[in-house]
Amino acid sequence: MAYAYWKTNRHNESSVFELFFRKNPFRGEYTIFCGLDEVLRHLSNFKFGADDIAYLRQTPALSHCDPQFFDDYLCHLDCEDVKVYAMREGSIAFPRVPLVVVRGPLGVCQLLETTLLTLVNYPSLIATNAARFVVAATGQFLNASSDGDLESLENQKMMETKKKPRCIEFGLRRAQGPDGGFSASKYSAVGGFDATSNVQAGKILGVPIAGTHAHAFVQAHSSLKEAESFTLEDKNGQDVYVLQRALQYRTQFGWESTNDGELAAFLAYAVSFPDTFLCLIDTYDTLRSGLRNFILVSLVLHDLGHIAKGIRLDSGDLSYLSIEVHHTFLQMAKDYPDRQFFKDLDIVASNDINEDVLHSLNKQGHAVTVFGIGTNLVTCQAQPALGCVYKLVEVDGRPRIKLSQDLEKVLIPGQKIPYRLYGERGWPLLDLMVGIDEKDHIEPGRRILCRHPFIEQKRVAVVAKKIVKLHTLVFDGSRGGVVIEEPLLKDTKKYVAEQIKCMRPDIMREMNPGQYKVSVSDQLFHFLHKLWQTETPVLELR
Repeated sequence: MAYAYWKTNRHNESSVFELFFRKNPFRGEYTIFCGLDEVLRHLSNFKFGADDIAYLRQTPALSHCDPQFFDDYLCHLDCEDVKVYAMREGSIAFPRVPLVVVRGPLGVCQLLETTLLTLVNYPSLIATNAARFVVAATGQFLNASSDGDLESLENQKMMETKKKPRCIEFGLRRAQGPDGGFSASKYSAVGGFDATSNVQAGKILGVPIAGTHAHAFVQAHSSLKEAESFTLEDKNGQDVYVLQRALQYRTQFGWESTNDGELAAFLAYAVSFPDTFLCLIDTYDTLRSGLRNFILVSLVLHDLGHIAKGIRLDSGDLSYLSIEVHHTFLQMAKDYPDRQFFKDLDIVASNDINEDVLHSLNKQGHAVTVFGIGTNLVTCQAQPALGCVYKLVEVDGRPRIKLSQDLEKVLIPGQKIPYRLYGERGWPLLDLMVGIDEKDHIEPGRRILCRHPFIEQKRVAVVAKKIVKLHTLVFDGSRGGVVIEEPLLKDTKKYVAEQIKCMRPDIMREMNPGQYKVSVSDQLFHFLHKLWQTETPVLELR
């Protein structure tokens, strides 16, 4: 396309492209916009090197092209004449509202299409998936009603006072390659995850890292003899043989039937990580061996001045097992008043957890305090692609439209400014797009007619308490490139959480979420339909 624009001398015509999506993912009603930092990095470094041009010259599809296209155009092409407007990184976004708007020469703006889509699609999908997992894990919008009634608000407040489970990203080994693994770690953190098992991502991004041992570590131990030499210092600095003390407790409780190799493995892990001791307890028998061996070793650690962290469940009925483990811990704390640490131990659950599993656990009841989520998070099992598109809406000052028999694919033409209108309860009521040349000001307290883009009868008058302009200038090639300060990941994560908290509860719920309105102004509505008629051929019947 770039060569065709250049060949017909249209490559320098002014153009406006919009990057947006048509449908929210995961059967939901919201999307988290991410990837802006990568977009800005690409724009800042966009250029064809000598080796790039040499390769393009010899490709069959371009071998016939005029050499001046390469020598005079591509060789000097960059984003100096490009301006980009975008939503803030981490914004909650809705269908049709542009995430990114690119203005500049037609040729270079067209060349940016594929890369910009790549840089926005997956990050936004992962961040949205992660946010949905966090909402499901915490039960934040459980039983939310369609109109935000008092009962749903009380339910939400009750869930907020309950200790919220944390979410850890465990997906590197199942991700689509190392690049996909890193991106998943990064944007799941933006979506609300508390830590990652990806050590490299932790190093680069400053995200907390977390993990546990594998079943292989337990399987690698088969005899108590392997633990005979294990020691830890007591409070007086004296070495204590931990196996001997663990066996004393095992006899005291009558738990001699626990697996010896597993006990040896737990002791090996304990002397290696005495202050972060967290064990996978389902290698052989979760309740009659793994849990009991963990308790034995935890008691030994406590005797020596260390506090265990908890256990992990990776199979079985997570609801039943977590509750049984929790009850056992509470009973230990009750029976031994000097062992109150049992009340605060973590119960980590993994095992192919997806959003449906989390909602099911909330309904059944569970005692999980940490969810380790991998495959279904990083691969976005429920929907593997977001489906962002990059469409030309104006060229050389002329608004352009794309028509389709599918209303969803009809393009709203021309440059637009999107606003978010908030109501008296503090929730967003709708997003409104207006033409860039509209004279009427969008102001709080003023009655604004908001219309469905395509259905004439669907309209609503809004008197907004607060109005937020969704786009800001983020890149201006003529001013050196990036014109905003890149936000820290922790700040974007906080911004996402704040937006989710103030969204209308029914929009965020799992089952039959309420539909969020995306509207156009009355003036844009009429312009859209006028252009639609102009560009549609008139069928002639004879």
